[in-house]
Amino acid sequence: MAPVPPGIRFLASFNRDQWYKAFTFALTFLLYTSFHLSRKPISIVKSELHKNCSHVMEVPTENSQQPRLQPELDCSWKPFDRNNYKQLLGAMDYSFLCAYAIGMYLSGIIGERLPIRLYLTVGMLTSGLFTCLFGLGYIYDIHSLGFYIFVQVANGLVQTTGWPSVVTCIGNWFGKGRRGLIMGLWNSHTSVGNILGSLIAGYYVSSNWGLSFIVPGVIIAVMGVICFFFLIEHPNDLKTASAQSSAPSNQKPHKSWNGVNGHKDLYLQCKPGAKAQSWDTELLLGQETIGVCVPVQQVVVVKSEAEPSAISFMGALRIPGVVEFSLCLLFAKLVSYTFLFWLPLYITKAAHLDAKKAGDLSTLFDVGGIVGGILAGVISDKMGKRATTCAVMLLLAAPTLYGFSMISQFGLGPTIGMLLVCGGLVNGPYALITTAVSADLGTHKSLKGNARALSTVTAIIDGTGSVGAAVGPLLAGLLSAQGWDQVFYMLMTADFFALLLLLRLVMKELRSHRSRPGVAVELKEH
Repeated sequence: MAPVPPGIRFLASFNRDQWYKAFTFALTFLLYTSFHLSRKPISIVKSELHKNCSHVMEVPTENSQQPRLQPELDCSWKPFDRNNYKQLLGAMDYSFLCAYAIGMYLSGIIGERLPIRLYLTVGMLTSGLFTCLFGLGYIYDIHSLGFYIFVQVANGLVQTTGWPSVVTCIGNWFGKGRRGLIMGLWNSHTSVGNILGSLIAGYYVSSNWGLSFIVPGVIIAVMGVICFFFLIEHPNDLKTASAQSSAPSNQKPHKSWNGVNGHKDLYLQCKPGAKAQSWDTELLLGQETIGVCVPVQQVVVVKSEAEPSAISFMGALRIPGVVEFSLCLLFAKLVSYTFLFWLPLYITKAAHLDAKKAGDLSTLFDVGGIVGGILAGVISDKMGKRATTCAVMLLLAAPTLYGFSMISQFGLGPTIGMLLVCGGLVNGPYALITTAVSADLGTHKSLKGNARALSTVTAIIDGTGSVGAAVGPLLAGLLSAQGWDQVFYMLMTADFFALLLLLRLVMKELRSHRSRPGVAVELKEH
């Protein structure tokens, strides 16, 4: 007999539960990748909405070599052709992110009370609709700022369905063992989505920027349909479905009604000469009874316990560590989302590149984010110190941000290296807090096994972070008018505050691990 190939042996080593875990991991990864894929186009299209039109608008006169302006040759998209275009673009970012931040606080509470699969599906379909609507503004030649603001607000609200849902789902399937590594790998969907969104938007931005939104909108809508048909929210759902499908369907016996003592009693008519088989039947009719059997329905006794109720907003805030990590994420996400929405435009202006090349180069920041998120998860698993891991990365990020502000003085090689390093240090703490830390706090021992708190805790942490995500791009739009140096000073200040907010938890971790090295610290009530 031919030997079994090693690959087949490896696949055969997985049992059914492990296969479903892998499937859920991959599916939720792709689902949230589509969310970020649909958010990225706006940062790529910004440089197309307002172009540097000097090379188009200045042409030499017939009698003079001096150029003169041709106002009719306007290559920007109204109303972003004005001098305050940075403020208008910042307002669009703010409208999306402000709606996202407000909606996130409600999303977790609503998500705990609705089926995750349906909730997520509706959110993805409506998000696809509003993303496509933004792109239709180009096709139907819409120049109303109010239209684009409305689309951004609506899209921000419906996109809040994504994060609490996928984190709750992945938390249901994976326990605390190696959670940092698993969540670090899984959370790379953020950067993968940003990269794919940049590439798709960059492909269409110069020829038809409307398709930069329509194509991602269609993708997230299609993923919503896939979510409806294939997402399994909890392992218990799978067990329930398996039990129902494997229940024995025995042949139904003939029924006959026989009056006993004036009442109609239901008997099952057995074959002539058949003896009652079960102890229950013999107890009722005696061992000599022939031909008549009393039906005994199979009963499964389950230990009955009251289903835990969904946790309140204030109850979630009282979980140790939620407030500190939420406020830390506010500043960490401020930095990350400022890069998300403004990096391509900054590269365009600082390095004098066109929109497509700047978008392609900005994907290196997201590649660094993938590596940073995985490293943060692995290190925090190994050391058992989530807060300390975040603090060290935040500390190293500050000088990197300062170096990044001088990108225009670098060559291509140093710029690529700076993008990778800065992406890892900026996105590492953000990724760790929104995934492994949120899952840890959502299953904290003070909850006494109430798994329904995970969605609310995740929404509070990410919702607070989203406040920073809304403020960062808005401040960037205002400060960039005074020079990009002001933007980077703002980012370094935010990084310092994020570090400051973690110091109490860092000190607690360091004290706890002097006697118990390598064991994850359980935050205590305070």
